Amino acid sequence: MKRWWLIAGMAMLVPASAQAMTVEEFLVKARALKAKGPLAIFSSDLGPVRAEIKSVATSYRADLRADRAAGRPPHSCPPPEGSEAAKIKPADFLAELEKIPPSQRSMSMKTAFYLIMKRRWPCPG
Repeated sequence: MKRWWLIAGMAMLVPASAQAMTVEEFLVKARALKAKGPLAIFSSDLGPVRAEIKSVATSYRADLRADRAAGRPPHSCPPPEGSEAAKIKPADFLAELEKIPPSQRSMSMKTAFYLIMKRRWPCPG
């Protein structure tokens, strides 16, 4: 019985950012941050939003590298990592997320990110 309490207690210590966000959850937090303007830097939502984007982008790049290393066609063909052309402005990324119909916003941010990358940088032919 004591083990159950220990496990439950440890689960409560895991930050919410360790759990994947849905598009809707992300948009709610992003809109709230945008509404706060410069004061958003002090918001407790800033860390989870940044962590989600970093996690998804890291996973995306790792999957592209794995596909290339295995000789599989890549999911999408973005410009080289780190180049100016590969950067997406936050407002443009949010606009892409807003294009997702509300009925589909329960999808994970990872799924949405991959869809956006495929639409933004499709592979030729």
